[in-house]
Amino acid sequence: MARITCEDCLEQVGDHNRFNLIRLAVKRVKQHRQGEPFLVEGKNKEIVMTLREIAAGAVTMANIKDLPDQIDESGSESPVADELSAILS
Repeated sequence: MARITCEDCLEQVGDHNRFNLIRLAVKRVKQHRQGEPFLVEGKNKEIVMTLREIAAGAVTMANIKDLPDQIDESGSESPVADELSAILS
């Protein structure tokens, strides 16, 4: 399994600003703690999984507020989340 690095995540954040990366990661970890599923496969701790989501481009500053809406009432992922899972697999 490949290691995740801050540089991988900073490339996805776009402005190479570590403060923005931390803000994004904290927002996503809070979402996970409220029951949101991970968008990438893995068995790591939540912060590592969050960084994997950011490095994969699944979590960005532009879509962080919309991610909780990707799960519908029936508990299944929306087509957007399914599409993202297919891309990341």
